[in-house]
Amino acid sequence: MARTPEAPKSDFAERVINVNRCAKVVKGGRRFSFNAIVAMGDGHGQVGVGLGKANEVADAIRKAGESAKKNMFRVPVTRHGSIPHQVYGRFGAGEVMLKPAAPGTGVIAGGGVRAVLEVAGVQNVLTKCLGSRNPHNLVKATVHGLKSLKRPSDVAAMRGKTLAEVLGRGATHGS
Repeated sequence: MARTPEAPKSDFAERVINVNRCAKVVKGGRRFSFNAIVAMGDGHGQVGVGLGKANEVADAIRKAGESAKKNMFRVPVTRHGSIPHQVYGRFGAGEVMLKPAAPGTGVIAGGGVRAVLEVAGVQNVLTKCLGSRNPHNLVKATVHGLKSLKRPSDVAAMRGKTLAEVLGRGATHGS
């Protein structure tokens, strides 16, 4: 009857994007600290990204995970596991283009961008990094792009039209 203490399982997927080592030169040599970027999501349109800093790698990752959980937001994902429209995300010198893709395409993206999109639950998307390749700026640019996505129903409500009119289905041209 030995009890094994188990940590409560989270329903969020966690992906470590980058761990960076920083060195501070002190009298006795170098003192190292670490920072980590973590993307966390439920795979169904909810995602968050966090940065954690600590003197140990494990603590930095844990802090980043806590930060990511606090900064969760919803991403509109279509029925086919893509995004509703093309969008550019910018942060600093980092710029990312996110483009919807046909079913079966997969996630065509590099490191940090891929991690954020996969934990968000996006399955078919094309991306291109247009600016800096710095993982910090790329991840924040991806988050900016995902936050600026709008659902077709929201756009229709904003314009005071029906969803069919916005999507161009059954609309008569030339009126």
